[in-house]
Amino acid sequence: MSKSSYPLKLPASVKEAAARLAKEDGVSLNQWIAVAIAQKIGVVETASDFLKRRAGEARPGDMLPFLDKAKREKPPIGDEL
Repeated sequence: MSKSSYPLKLPASVKEAAARLAKEDGVSLNQWIAVAIAQKIGVVETASDFLKRRAGEARPGDMLPFLDKAKREKPPIGDEL
């Protein structure tokens, strides 16, 4: 596996929490952050693939007939455009 470095600036509170969790896990802060980023990438890519499969060939305009049939209600207070 090739490696690359990246200077990362974190808020002090985030770094402190990450360092504490890394220590609890018995790994270096660098390793803990690398795993956290890898997990986030996996979640985002998995969600994106899932949503693309669910949408299939649908396009936003395909919803217009359904929206036209929807009741015309005022939005709840605070949810207005």
